[in-house]
Amino acid sequence: MTTPFVSSPFIPADAPFSTDQRSWLAGFLAGMQTRLFAAGSDTAATGSAPALHVLYGSQTGNAESVAEDAASAARAHGFAPVVCALDDMDLETFAALGRVLVVTSTYGEGEMPDNAELFWQALSAANAPRLESMDFAVLALGDSGYDGFCQAGKLLDMRLEQLGATRIVPRVDCDVEFEEAAAAWIAETLPLVAAVEGIHGDTAAAGGVAAAPAPAKSRWNRKNPYPATLTVNRRLSGDDSGKEIRHYEFALADSGLDYEAGDALNVVPVNDPALVRSILDRLGLDGDVVPDGHDDTLAHLLTHRYEITAPNVDLLEAVEERTGNEELTYVLRHGDKTALDEWLWGRDILDVLSLEPTPSLTAGELLAVLKPLQHRAYSISSSPHATDGSVHLTIAAVRYGDDDRERRGVCSTYLADRVGDVPVGIFVTRNKAFRVPADDTAPMIMVGPGTGIAPFRGFLQERRARGATGRNWLFFGDQRRSCDYIYEDELTEFVDAGVLTRLDLAFSRDQAEKVYVQTRMKENGAELFAWLEDGGHFYICGDASRMAKDVDRALHEIVAEHGGMSEEQAAEYVVALKRDKRYVRDVY
Repeated sequence: MTTPFVSSPFIPADAPFSTDQRSWLAGFLAGMQTRLFAAGSDTAATGSAPALHVLYGSQTGNAESVAEDAASAARAHGFAPVVCALDDMDLETFAALGRVLVVTSTYGEGEMPDNAELFWQALSAANAPRLESMDFAVLALGDSGYDGFCQAGKLLDMRLEQLGATRIVPRVDCDVEFEEAAAAWIAETLPLVAAVEGIHGDTAAAGGVAAAPAPAKSRWNRKNPYPATLTVNRRLSGDDSGKEIRHYEFALADSGLDYEAGDALNVVPVNDPALVRSILDRLGLDGDVVPDGHDDTLAHLLTHRYEITAPNVDLLEAVEERTGNEELTYVLRHGDKTALDEWLWGRDILDVLSLEPTPSLTAGELLAVLKPLQHRAYSISSSPHATDGSVHLTIAAVRYGDDDRERRGVCSTYLADRVGDVPVGIFVTRNKAFRVPADDTAPMIMVGPGTGIAPFRGFLQERRARGATGRNWLFFGDQRRSCDYIYEDELTEFVDAGVLTRLDLAFSRDQAEKVYVQTRMKENGAELFAWLEDGGHFYICGDASRMAKDVDRALHEIVAEHGGMSEEQAAEYVVALKRDKRYVRDVY
């Protein structure tokens, strides 16, 4: 078996160690660093101020942002907060902590965020350490429109209690409008944590050596997006393509809004006025009326503040009560998620409202069962070092339906069809885990079919701007080369300039047998494994439900075959890549 390459800031690249020796030394030194980090955070590193560890699991940056808010508030209560991702916390070190706050989102249908997955595997193991000396509180972020609402937070909260830790306050589960609930949780929790620690009143500010200041936050956020000008809206896919992929550029002007390659740009959409009119007509409602308890007309609320495309369970239940529709009753009442998903496929809110022969929902009842309109997050497809005060996105416009009515994606068709000269609300979400390698000499392997190429366009721009000498390998594909090879000219130029060392293409419908990016990976498995052994970083961006899983499976098979490992050993190798932050994903 070949031992995984392990990089470490303590081991010079030209040190005369074998791969096995490097791995052992890196693991030993990383363990020592973690122990010193934990010990120092409680004593010398923070003076006399007691430590409070704020740990987060974050997929899109929201949980990390709340963790930073909690840390800022903790300083005012006399603590020296230590903030880090759950996966960055060694379990042995974790077991020795005294006061812990956990803030975590839930990914997909009840899964742990990527930067909490390994921590959860260790914590949920049968041999996990006891935690009787720990006091904790958990804040869970989620979306009640999905199954497994706040499931990651619920699991962590339950497991900490099972292992003997003492809960300071009951877990709080936040829906998509999380800011107020999160602020209330912080305000309630910190005084109780301070009391447990023995910090009272006037002693709160007397913390000895000052802790590091909280990182500065952008003024632009979900509540206050920057009104950007859309300067470029260009179709990338050909006319014969089954997809409509577009390239967008937003001018940042003097906004002060900054980003890094790998971050996400959030766009605040505006609903389709035609769909708003259809819903109002269907329900026989007057759009000019201001509903009770609201500050604007019904038409404005449906256009700017509520989700009116994807049906949620509350709406389905309201319609089912009024219609008695047997098919809808079955999928709602029998707990068959697959059947419900199949029934909902292709249907929007107007389709559901049309089940009722004589609509009876009032304006107030309609708004009560709708969700707030949410921003959409997209992987940024540029590097700030390669653009002139702008940020780029690569988005597929969603359109489907029949001759009777076309259904449209909320944000993708807003950008494609209706922005015009009106500013678009945007803000950046940091994705610190999804970055080009800090080591400019490290190899980089990127798998991004379709719009999954977006961040890797930015990565390649970033590597070129930095003069990075590390090799870069991109796996890209889609359906047909003739009309789906987006950014072909740019990728060719990257190859010609030596920035892109290897480019492997997979166009699934250009031959009788389907060819995908994972097919190309396995065809070149020996070299791919060699790149990993040479310290390569492996990235995936794109569809989480199928592509990312297929690529992950292919990676395990490649490691097993070309590393001479068993299935279990290959799994350990991949886990080591994740632990070393050399296997990261940006999937949706």
